[in-house]
Amino acid sequence: MAKLYFYYASMNAGKSTTLLQADFNYRERGMRTLLFTAGVHDRGGKGMIDSRLGLQASAVPFEPDTDLRTIAEDAHFAATLACVLVDEAQFLSAAQVRQLAHLADEIGIPVLCYGLRTDFQGRLFPGSAELLALADSLVEIKSVCDCGRKATMNLRVDDGGNAIREGAQKEIGGNERYVALCRRHFMQRTGAAG
Repeated sequence: MAKLYFYYASMNAGKSTTLLQADFNYRERGMRTLLFTAGVHDRGGKGMIDSRLGLQASAVPFEPDTDLRTIAEDAHFAATLACVLVDEAQFLSAAQVRQLAHLADEIGIPVLCYGLRTDFQGRLFPGSAELLALADSLVEIKSVCDCGRKATMNLRVDDGGNAIREGAQKEIGGNERYVALCRRHFMQRTGAAG
């Protein structure tokens, strides 16, 4: 039975690397995959999944109104898909998560989604919230805070390394813009500690 998986973590935990490794494993065995990534994510170029380790693969970019179900079904009926993999899954809409659940439930294609659980304010992304509610399997990929504890939060910083507390939920950036922290240090740096 195919399942909907949500692999979540803070920044710099290796989500894209893990996705690319899973894709490689399927393709090495002669199985066909379909990769999606958020259109807003363009660190390695639009429609590219890239890892900080230097791995990359082309993917279908999605926008909030992209019909993932139709794209995947068309690809599957043209030549059987063994798996659908989604990078930057936090940017999925709730409707798109339900489309992916349909692929697993009704078409029998495993769907592996990789993304952040929370934003820089410690709030769930809409796509992550829907995945946490609907996924058959929730898998946390571990990252480490500067103190050595498990990093679960994403702190947005300015050029001076100061915490940014306000702004748009979606802002693409890497190590120059985000720091993965444990909850304790996130709360201290954002002033949210009671």
